[in-house]
This record gives sequence, structure tokens and C-alpha cells, in this order.
Amino acid sequence: MNVCLFLLLFLLSLTTSNGFAAEQADISPVDETPMEQGTQRGQLPLDELRVFAEAFDRISRAYVEDVDDKALLEKAIKGLLSELDPHSAFLDAESFDDLQESTTGNYGGLGIEIGRQDGVIKVVTPMDDTPASRAGILPGDVIIELDGKTVRSIGVNQAVEVMRGEPGSDVTLTVIREGESQPLEVTLTREVINVSSVRSRLLEPGFGYLRIAQFQADSGVEASEAIVEMNEITPLKGLVLDLRNNPGGVLQAAVAVSDLFLNEGTIVYTEGRLDPANATYEATGRTLMPELPIVVLINEGSASASEIVAGALQDHRRALVIGTPTFGKGSVQTVLPLTNDKAIKLTTALYFTPNGRSIQAEGIRPDLLVERSTVTRVKSNPFAIQERDLPGHLEAPKASTEGDEDSDAAPSKTPSRADRLNRWNEDFQLTEALNLLKGLEILNRSSLAASETTPNSSDKREEPSAE
Repeated sequence: MNVCLFLLLFLLSLTTSNGFAAEQADISPVDETPMEQGTQRGQLPLDELRVFAEAFDRISRAYVEDVDDKALLEKAIKGLLSELDPHSAFLDAESFDDLQESTTGNYGGLGIEIGRQDGVIKVVTPMDDTPASRAGILPGDVIIELDGKTVRSIGVNQAVEVMRGEPGSDVTLTVIREGESQPLEVTLTREVINVSSVRSRLLEPGFGYLRIAQFQADSGVEASEAIVEMNEITPLKGLVLDLRNNPGGVLQAAVAVSDLFLNEGTIVYTEGRLDPANATYEATGRTLMPELPIVVLINEGSASASEIVAGALQDHRRALVIGTPTFGKGSVQTVLPLTNDKAIKLTTALYFTPNGRSIQAEGIRPDLLVERSTVTRVKSNPFAIQERDLPGHLEAPKASTEGDEDSDAAPSKTPSRADRLNRWNEDFQLTEALNLLKGLEILNRSSLAASETTPNSSDKREEPSAE
């Protein structure tokens, strides 16, 4: 009965504890600054605590196999959290380390973000340039086995532990994929995962591409530097912001990236039961290129922090959002340390877009739905007749070449039909984003020209009136 008495006293002490860690986003570094308690709760009924302590004592003494009391307590905590929502979890020493490694971008494994949905473990997204992405793992794949063992009864954290391991070792995933009649087996080789948060390049002169794979602490600074660097190479006329397969990350990084494109207004706000969970994040006005046309790419692998950015730019009409609906993770998790090496990750708030939309289980709907596609070349009709095939047709007059001696040497900036087809097949959504950017740039140029040529009222000549 000593165990029962000790546990009862321990649980009673918990009812008077107010210690919390400062609010963090999603998978963010841990801040151990205590929270002020926002809502007061009465102590748990003593009878309920007695029931829990008695159940623990009976399991400890009567279960068919010897059970370590420490392990049993951890299982009890895991059970408490697993019944709340898919993102609340107990973090043992190994899981706690893994969480902190994931926010810095360096760890060993497959480079895959997973979650539990409808009772199964699903792929949220494979990360860029990792074993998972190179093997063709897709968002929405349902993992049913790991190394031949079913994952039906294990949690997300346990599945992650199986997938992580020594670099160079193999693990086999059995997945069910929409559109496939049979499960697929994929063997992946673990490696050290160095997640590069930001990548950029010029798609064509004047049109930049900014890819954010995951929101890490320095993503805002890295994104700003990438935009400045591209603009120095050639003045930017448009930008594609690619948030596809971005599982989220640090809330503050998502705010910093949004702040690069917004002059003013709310970026995101959070609401929870505790006072520190209620926060509003505003644009600071330090905008880079405020008139630059932007197209944001999203898909079903875009989650959490990436949905914050897409939602903010969409609500402020700052960007055109295209692709497919996002994952729909609109909750904020707070890491609450229990000891130096153990913690709980607890859902403490929901976040909302500037217009008050909750993304939880809804996601961001694109302004323009663009699915992943491939383009097949259709052969032209060999019997089709054109003007030049008609007998006696007139020839086109030769264009004047005066003052254009170097015209033959000037390289064409218009991609050939073959180049366009290759682009569409390589990444149809990105190609469509570029086409939309070009259209937006033309509209902006036309609007500017029209405003410059429209005469002021003072310049108009007064017409004589008829008497």
C-alpha cells in the first residue's frame, strides 16, 4: 500500500502546481519561462485520485508480469495525452532530444513527417532531398507496416522511433496509396537529415523562386537574403513562394516570412484558455518590395506554419494562392518540461488567419485549384492546310532590320515548345505559377501605363456650352 499512498500524495501535489513553459509553435525550441495561470481550477476530487492510485497499485502488484512502476507511470501519462488529440504527447528523454533536433534541422532518419488521422498513420509530407522524397513517398500515403510489423496499435512517436536509426541502415515501409490496388513496399536507407530551410533560384530573368521546406528559427532572415540576392542579379518582376510539402515549424519564423510581404495588419492570432496562449502577431512595416506580384504554391502536405503564411497573404490579397487544399493543422503545441530530460507536448491554442478563419481540420483553400499533372504532346494533323499551302499565296514582307544589326545574335528569352512541355512534365504546378506571374506582371505594367497616360482634370480642355 506504500506505492498507493505515495502516488496519492504525488497526484495531490500536482493539483496545486502552476508551472508551464512559454507558448511555442508546433515543433519549436523549448522555453522554460513559467506561464502565469490564466484560469483557476479547483483541486481534483480526492475520491477520483484514490481510484487512480488504487488502480495503479493493483496493476503494479497483480499484473501477470512484473511491471516497473516508473514505466507504468509513463504509460499512464501517455494514455492521458493520447486521448486528447493527435498532436499532444509525452516526450521521454529520446523523444525530447529528437524534438529539439528537428527544430535545428539536423537528425538521423528518413526525412518524413507523419501524423495519426482516422486511426491510421499517414504521411503529412516527405522533406526535400531526403531518402523519403527520393524514394517517391507522397503526402497522404498510409503506413501500415514498418519492417514487416504492423503499426496499427502504436503511436506516432513510436513509429518515428522505428524510422530513426543509424545512418546507413535500412528500414522497409509498407504503404497504401490512393489509386494503387496493392500495398507498396519501399526500402529506405537512413541518413543524417540536414534540412535546408530556404532555397532560391531564378526561373527566368525577372521571375524568382523561393522554396521554404520547413520553418526554422532563421527562415525569415534566410528568405530575406535570398530575395535580395535574386533582385541584385536581375530586378524581380514576380516571385513564386513554394510552401508545398512544408510541414510547419516555428511560429515566429512563419510570422517573420509573412512580414516580408505585408505592409501592415494582422498576420495571425492565437486563442487558448491561458492568457499567454492569446496573442496577436502584426506586420511591422519592414516590407521587401511591397508591389512585387507573388504566387504561393500549396498542397495537402502544407501544414501549420506554412498555412499561417498562405492564409495571411491570401486574406490581405497580397498573393494569389494556387495548388490544392492544405493539411489543416490549426493548433499550437506548447512543450512543457517535466524534468531536465522529459516533457509533455500539449495543444494549448488554435490559430486564426487575419479574417478570423480557423484552419483546424479545414485547411487553406487555394484561389485557383491546380492539381499535380503531366502533359502529353498531341501530334498535329498532318493533313491540316494553312495559308502558306495555298497556290499563289502572298509572301510576308520582310521586316526592317535597320538599327537592329545585333538582332540575330540576341538570344531568345521565349522558351521553345519542347522546353515548355518539359517544364510542365517536371513540375506542372510550378509552371502554371510562373505563367500566372507573367500575367500579373503584364496587368501591373498595363495599369501603370494607363495611370501615367490618363490626363488630369485640370489638363482637360473646357468645351464650349450651347446657349
